[in-house]
Amino acid sequence: MVGILEQTRRPDARYQIGAGKVEELARMVQETGADKVIFDNPLRTLQTYNLAKATHVEVIDRFQLILELFNKRATTTEAQLQIQLATLQNELKHAKEKVRLAKGSEQPGFMGLGAYEADVYRDAIKLQVQTIRKKLAVIRRKRELQRERRMELGFLTISLAGYTSAGKSTLFNALTEETARVDKTLFTTLSTQTRMIEFSNRKFLLTDTVGFIDRLPISLIEAFHSTLEETIFSDLIILVLDLSENLRIIEKKHRVCMETIERLGAAGIPMITALNKIDLITPTERDQKLQALKNDIKNPILLSAKCQTNLDELKKHILRILENYVQAQFTIPLAGNFMPFISWVHQKTDIHTENYTDNKLEVVFEANPQVTEQVKKKVEELNGKFQTNPAR
Repeated sequence: MVGILEQTRRPDARYQIGAGKVEELARMVQETGADKVIFDNPLRTLQTYNLAKATHVEVIDRFQLILELFNKRATTTEAQLQIQLATLQNELKHAKEKVRLAKGSEQPGFMGLGAYEADVYRDAIKLQVQTIRKKLAVIRRKRELQRERRMELGFLTISLAGYTSAGKSTLFNALTEETARVDKTLFTTLSTQTRMIEFSNRKFLLTDTVGFIDRLPISLIEAFHSTLEETIFSDLIILVLDLSENLRIIEKKHRVCMETIERLGAAGIPMITALNKIDLITPTERDQKLQALKNDIKNPILLSAKCQTNLDELKKHILRILENYVQAQFTIPLAGNFMPFISWVHQKTDIHTENYTDNKLEVVFEANPQVTEQVKKKVEELNGKFQTNPAR
């Protein structure tokens, strides 16, 4: 980026900005040698044409910029098809006006359309859209079959969601010991990837999803629906937020994420909020931000995916939600054949404390209700005492 220009006024029908600002913009382009002008506001076809004519460089708006970024990041066939679909649908909306303007005088971003008639051009786009939709339908059906197979096998699924660049892929790598691509730039992940993770003798499927962004155009949500729907069909969402950012930005991005999750129809799914990148801030700043956010976020946990800090706590949170974990404690005498039982407890539960006093053993643990009942039965057989409490 070589320059920024701002103006507060009602949108101009010809240029979006005022005529005086257009002259200023043209001078800035010439002085800086800029190759492209990007508008944060949506531009109509006529405005894009007039601005390109005035500046002699290509002019795009925020939607087109997102498409370009997506296109650079797409690595799978599905992601590439989804981007093509969104691009063509956007082109279809502006096809008639674009052809009309291109016939008069070709400008940057309008080249190569002079030979087309509007109806012919629109029909060609529609045909391409139909072809891509058919290809995506095949991929979507394959995804549905994979999901049905996972359900038959009884695997619970966890989806990582969050604003782009919040650290989802880093957390995915930390939990799966994989090497998914990690980058500071936007939209590193454009296709979901699912891996098996195992802890506390339970297996789960973890999915890394597409990063959300503010004012994501509805057509992009529609185009990426088959990818984003992995969030809808999960048993738990881990919403990742970058806690190292300014508090106001964190609150804004959290709001965007929650609105997107609601638009996807996933608002009712249990959620853990992973406040990531605590390694980049002081403990005081961390606690202040947590205090400010605690009334708005669900089941918060502080962590650093990069440094693998508090991953065990995250796993305990997952178990409590997905397994309805309860906390219990028992005391057994140190007599008879108790050691095999204690070994079994270590394998099947999460031990909090284990104290040997005099001739007895006191243990506090967490486990799902089924395992807890098995522990209780064995404790009673060993003439011990058992007590169950709600999980903290």
